[in-house]
Amino acid sequence: MSQSIDGGLPADSGTSLRARIQAFGGFLTAMVIPNVGAFIAWGLLTALFIPTGWLPNEDLAEPIGPMITYVLPLLLAFTGGKLVHGHRGGVAGAVGTIGLIVGADIPMFLGAMIMGPLSAWLIKQVDRVLEPRIRSGFEMVVNNFTLGFLGLGLIVATYRVIGPVISALNDQLLRAINALVDTGALPLLSLLNEPAKVLFLNNVIDQGIYYPLGLQVAADEGKSIFFMVASNPGPGLGLLLAFWLFGHNRVIRDSAPGAIIIHFLGGIHEIYFPYVLMKPSTIIAMIAGGASGIATFMAFGVGLTAGPSPGSIFAYLALTPPGDHVGVIAGVLVAAAVSFVITAAILKLSSNADDDDADLEEHAERSRAMKAEGSAVLTGAMGGSGSDAARGDVRRIVFACDAGMGSSAMGASAFGKRLRDAGRDDVRVTHAAIESVPADADLVVVHQDLARRAKAARPNVEIVTIQSYLGDPALDTLNDRLTERTTSDADQ
Repeated sequence: MSQSIDGGLPADSGTSLRARIQAFGGFLTAMVIPNVGAFIAWGLLTALFIPTGWLPNEDLAEPIGPMITYVLPLLLAFTGGKLVHGHRGGVAGAVGTIGLIVGADIPMFLGAMIMGPLSAWLIKQVDRVLEPRIRSGFEMVVNNFTLGFLGLGLIVATYRVIGPVISALNDQLLRAINALVDTGALPLLSLLNEPAKVLFLNNVIDQGIYYPLGLQVAADEGKSIFFMVASNPGPGLGLLLAFWLFGHNRVIRDSAPGAIIIHFLGGIHEIYFPYVLMKPSTIIAMIAGGASGIATFMAFGVGLTAGPSPGSIFAYLALTPPGDHVGVIAGVLVAAAVSFVITAAILKLSSNADDDDADLEEHAERSRAMKAEGSAVLTGAMGGSGSDAARGDVRRIVFACDAGMGSSAMGASAFGKRLRDAGRDDVRVTHAAIESVPADADLVVVHQDLARRAKAARPNVEIVTIQSYLGDPALDTLNDRLTERTTSDADQ
């Protein structure tokens, strides 16, 4: 049930492990997402101007090589370093990565995602030791020279020692993945991808594994199927269509059309995760849909020029190179059809009239329970009693998700509009990645599967857990709590 949490979560090793993996994926995502625009720019440049592109132009294609060799890895390294130790860490990350780039004959995305944060961590440790011992007036000299000497050491170490090791690891990973492609077993990745996605581990596999691999392949071939093995919007489309037509109750059916638009056109795949969690057996449909989509992509020999982020059908079509549109569209439609048929069968076999009424009543009862709990539940993390003063203290609400871009942005936009329409312009509603929630946040709204991470990242901030970023009863209760004060003031 959606509610506030106050740290009283049960000690579950499985949940803790998942939270740690999610946190790792969240860090990778926070490294990649801010730079997605640059990756897409490179992908469009490739799609347009390479010899097999839409508008072949040897002169305009010149930036393609330097961008993927230098610019994109250095952006990743700087961003990863900045996450660890601010701007100073970002500089250390970029400097520490340049030795890898120069010493390797492949784009060093994997190396950048390792050396960026590692270099920043090293300078952070140096600063921690030296800062208390620096005499007043010598701060700038010491800071600049410590970063300079550490940077020198990192350049030499990465060029001579670390670079070859990472290159060897990267080569082994590429050989293993290519062997999977050569044997035709790539669709089996869906056995990993689809369960991981609904557990909010999608960014671990997508941004952490497939996108870096895809960029390396695309650098040589102009496209890669790796960008499509986990981001295909087809399986989610089929699932939502089946819930729309064969869902157990009216509430579920009515919510599906909006979810379809957000998922398929907007590219926010998190919107369908609660549907799978509501009926876990539908994961079979997602796996079958994902695998059939990959098999279709392979049969047509298609790929994308860059990672589609978000995973919208519009992003898919924009990043499809000439001649691949039929295969790309076919892969999406086949995946949707397979997941639709299997999901529909599961829903039909598991539903009857009594179940429909029970499901609808259960949903209504949950809504009533959420309303009854009121402010006392939602203010538990702050130790408040739900008074008007406590309600008035909320000035900044942050919707948080793994990447801080998709579902949380959608939820923040919708909830912010509700508050503005109710006259609460004084409450600021924003969105962020879980590990990047601002320190001045008064309340964080997060999906229940990410609650443990949110509590660990901001232990002293009120956490409201939800099952859906749109139309969740807990959001109705929160809205009532925040707008009650406005109504009372108006009556006075």
